[in-house]
Amino acid sequence: MTIPSRYFHNRSVLLLLIINSILLVIGVLLILFRLDSDTTTSYILEYRANLVIGDYKIGSSLDMAGFIFFMLINFFLSIILSLRTFGLRKHVAVMILGISSLITLLTIIVSNALMALR
Repeated sequence: MTIPSRYFHNRSVLLLLIINSILLVIGVLLILFRLDSDTTTSYILEYRANLVIGDYKIGSSLDMAGFIFFMLINFFLSIILSLRTFGLRKHVAVMILGISSLITLLTIIVSNALMALR
């Protein structure tokens, strides 16, 4: 896969790449600093208010690290998709990076909300 010659010269692409990488670092650090390596510590992974009153699904710290893996996969897939579509439609590549930053931001919000319930 070749990188288009003007990909890193586009200001909006560069801005969104910087925003995505900053959000990724902030999200990973927020989750890692709040994780506890103790095996008896349990984290709330899911909260479903419509099933039973306060129905919680509990998991370990490795399950909580799934948010980190999701953010990493989201980051790298958005870069690959925007690289492939940049030659065809520049606006689509920018839109892919923008949606990726929104998804990363929502992942940070959800993971912090679940960690606050613990």
